[in-house]
Amino acid sequence: MVESKKIEFPGASGAMLAARLDVPSRPRAFALFAHCFTCGKDTFAAARIAQGLTARGIAVLRFDFTGIGSSEGEFANTNFSSNVQDLLAAADFLRANFSAPELLIGHSLGGSAVLAAAPHVPEAVGVATIGAPASATHVTNNFSAHIDEIETKDTATVTLAGRQFTIKKQFLDDLADQDFLEGLPRLKKALLICHAPRDEVVGIDNATAIFMAARHPKSFVSLDTADHLLRKRSDAIYVADLIAVWSSRYLPEQEEKEDVLPPGIVEVSETKVGPLAQLVRAGRHALAAGEPVEAGGDDAGPGPYDYLLAALGACTSMTMRLYADRKGIAVDRFAVRLSHRHIHAQDCVDCETKDGDIGEITKEVTIVGNVSEEARTRLMVIAERCPVHKTLTHEIKIRSTLMP
Repeated sequence: MVESKKIEFPGASGAMLAARLDVPSRPRAFALFAHCFTCGKDTFAAARIAQGLTARGIAVLRFDFTGIGSSEGEFANTNFSSNVQDLLAAADFLRANFSAPELLIGHSLGGSAVLAAAPHVPEAVGVATIGAPASATHVTNNFSAHIDEIETKDTATVTLAGRQFTIKKQFLDDLADQDFLEGLPRLKKALLICHAPRDEVVGIDNATAIFMAARHPKSFVSLDTADHLLRKRSDAIYVADLIAVWSSRYLPEQEEKEDVLPPGIVEVSETKVGPLAQLVRAGRHALAAGEPVEAGGDDAGPGPYDYLLAALGACTSMTMRLYADRKGIAVDRFAVRLSHRHIHAQDCVDCETKDGDIGEITKEVTIVGNVSEEARTRLMVIAERCPVHKTLTHEIKIRSTLMP
């Protein structure tokens, strides 16, 4: 079970920072995530990475830097150094209230920030960057047309991703003083560098510079055709899975869960990691459920009807297998393909209901093996007798209770 908490904590300047902490029931470790320049904690990439890590027992704290998103403070008064200090404040919060972060993850400029903060988080054993620039000054490419104005007038209003931000000269001065690459040879933490060769915002040469400056254990993974913000769903999912698997080598083994549900009990709860994302628990098993993007979800897992069809298909195959084995019918394999749709009752010639809509499930059964036609016919009769099939075709009452 994953609990998603909205929390806040004081940042480096004292402003309250808005954060989300996604925590598995028995976390093996905690991770701290830093978002890209002027982005926020709730980007799809950040949410998906959090979801991927929590599924493997790693709690994730992601927050909005000072002056960004729901956090307090003025963006104009922030800079790269204050972002690093906000990260350290977040680490202090985790250390005091939960457990110090053992994994630091940063996207774009957030990647540069975690590299700068990492030496000051002694408990961290691994650092992962995604499309990170090798120099903090790289961020000025986002508003290069305003550099002269900022230098001469001390301030300028720039538009980034459709939003206006005030950039002051102190921001530029602070960037010029940063050199986190200098400390990488002494980092003494595992480093994972994820970067797309075709990244048009932060070139691949930045990944090369970071990799060359660091010492082993260090790894580089090409994100192939991904864009800088990981807008494509498959790219964000890939990075999430990649970081989760890579980090498992450096984090403590996950403890075996003791909260096993009794037989016959299924528990479904929101993960709050993504829209409509659900955690399904049955016995000692944990599954994901969700909805596709077009239905308002983020494709976190199979949908409710997918599970309904899966239950019927599994029950059908198992019932046929038990019968075949008992009767000595040499079936190599059963396979069941199912689909569901709504149809007009008046279009169904063999339905008792004649008004409104009804649900129709199509079940295609494949029997592989040297099986006689007589046996195949009998097996299809048995297929209709599986318990789930009977449940769906007989009257059923669903009784709901509001728990305190």
